[in-house]
Amino acid sequence: MTAELVRGQNHPLPETRLEVRVSSGVPLVAAASLVDADGTVAGPERLAHPGAPCLPGVEVSRQAAAEHRLAVDLDALPADAHRVAVLLALPVGTGGPGRFGLVAAPFVAVTALDGAEVVTFTLTGLDQESAVVAVELYRRQGAWKVRAVGQGYAGGLRALLQDQGVERAADVAAAVHDAVASGLDRTVEAPPPRTPEGDRARRDTAPLAPAGAPATPAQPPSPHGSQPPHASATPPHASPTPQAGPMGAPASAGPVDYTHPRRQTTAPPPPPPTAPAATPGAPAAPVAGDATGWSMEERLYNQVWGMFEDLARAVAAYRSAVDFAESRMDQELDHALSDPRSRIGGTGDAARAAARARCEELTDRAKAALDRDLAQLAAESAVVEPALPPAFARWEDPSWHAYRVPMEVPMALRLGDLHLPERPELRVPMLVRLPLERGLWVDSGRRTSREALFLDEGRLRRLALDTAVAHAARLLAVHPPGDFTVHVIDPAGAGAAGFAPLTAAGVLAEPPAAGPGGVATVLARLTQRVDLVQMAVRGGAGADALPPDLDTAQQLLIVNDFPHGFDDRAVTQLRYLADEGPAVGVHLLMVADREDADAYGPVLDPLWRSLLRLTPVPDDHLADPWVGHAWTYGPPLVPGGSEVLHQVLAQVAAARRAWRR
Repeated sequence: MTAELVRGQNHPLPETRLEVRVSSGVPLVAAASLVDADGTVAGPERLAHPGAPCLPGVEVSRQAAAEHRLAVDLDALPADAHRVAVLLALPVGTGGPGRFGLVAAPFVAVTALDGAEVVTFTLTGLDQESAVVAVELYRRQGAWKVRAVGQGYAGGLRALLQDQGVERAADVAAAVHDAVASGLDRTVEAPPPRTPEGDRARRDTAPLAPAGAPATPAQPPSPHGSQPPHASATPPHASPTPQAGPMGAPASAGPVDYTHPRRQTTAPPPPPPTAPAATPGAPAAPVAGDATGWSMEERLYNQVWGMFEDLARAVAAYRSAVDFAESRMDQELDHALSDPRSRIGGTGDAARAAARARCEELTDRAKAALDRDLAQLAAESAVVEPALPPAFARWEDPSWHAYRVPMEVPMALRLGDLHLPERPELRVPMLVRLPLERGLWVDSGRRTSREALFLDEGRLRRLALDTAVAHAARLLAVHPPGDFTVHVIDPAGAGAAGFAPLTAAGVLAEPPAAGPGGVATVLARLTQRVDLVQMAVRGGAGADALPPDLDTAQQLLIVNDFPHGFDDRAVTQLRYLADEGPAVGVHLLMVADREDADAYGPVLDPLWRSLLRLTPVPDDHLADPWVGHAWTYGPPLVPGGSEVLHQVLAQVAAARRAWRR
């Protein structure tokens, strides 16, 4: 039976191999410190954190996330470690909340390896604190116990580590936050929550008020987004948060329920979709658009994110079950080998065979459950993919052949596909909200991707440019005429062939800028636009206060072959656009190899971290915001020989010409 602890209460631990699961509404940094008999941490090497996630007996998450699973083996701790303190902190410098009083109370569960909860603890009563010692596992008279601590620190992680006696606490805290910031470019952002009125909660695409009306400043969003409101049913392995509703069903409770009771929003429920009657006891047949929302587009968007989360959690449950089966087999084999009686006759062989048989049985059961859930998700994908609008669809989808220039901006855009190794053919659309809240970086480097290593450097750079052009074409295609402007910087003209679809269609604001002079001109113009719009928004001025020749449409700057042609001033302006541009409608799309800019040193690290890294070839560098799986990303390249890109751009160009008349 699970014990629900309050601050200061303790409880015995029945096992020494455990998981500590943390759930919160926003991404947190999770760490663990090994405390000696004097109550101090001997040094930074006794702290497990995202930059150094493994210590003897402890392993923590490698990034900030809304959910964490910390592995603890108390028998493997160093002999002088008397306590394991689980630490939580809000990330610094990410644009997220700065104190726990602004977020939902974090929820901590200590579980056995089979997922059974031993204790739970909700960290209530926090306000100004930005770091907290959540729980501690401690040794008392040879037995291990867990205590609910909930000790918060308004001074953040630095103050917490200082209180634990860590030397150079400020430097260690800075290293932890730097490690977290360096992982921002690999996290897939969860969709933002809906407003109480049911609005899509997207930022105003043109943050300027009409003449005579007050303007509302646009607030920069969190780079991580927030927990999606349409979360799917809690899987067998997940511990429910206090806000999560009913406890998730055990693994034997049956397959995923496709009525999606928790893929919900605050919008009124849609009319029930027509679906074949389900056999009693069988899962309901999947239907496209069965999530809630104001429109079919929004229902499909929520459903795709529900599929993404379902797949992440189903695979996490399978991996957790396999780890438990193998861990239990190892323990049973160790016990059999340590018993002298098992060395006589066939007793030992029988014990080992029985241990392996139990492991195989558990693994087979977990695999059967996974196959069942994946089959249902595959069935759902089969009905959802054909129903997606062009903004959500692959380039080869027939919806693009019926494309017409839209009259309003869609709520999201597809940037590619994501899949896991357990079922590579089951691909989930990677959707991001519009307008973009982070710039994009198409990585043309070879050393950060396994598949890229096998490609010729020139071929890889061309693929990267083709990927960027496909993204730009899709952005142009989903915006009404006059609502989106594209600029190109190609200092050496190396991307002329790659940019040909855009230049030939006439959809660029001007020809690609070349040479240092062209770079300086474009950057100066866009930097001035950001400054002017920011001043207008902050001053409450209307659009009539801006210069009449200022283009108030959304702006996209494509930069190819960076940093060629960029001096220090141009680099500074580029960083400024990446940081300040998205809030006022200026977005960045980089095509670059990070190693080409090594001469600038760490000064460019904030630039790379502010961008969402994408690749021109499949690569497993992206992580989900729930359990942190490494997902393989597939770029949205146009099928070879297809004319769909040219046809779409031709329609966009014709609509823009008609709009200007």
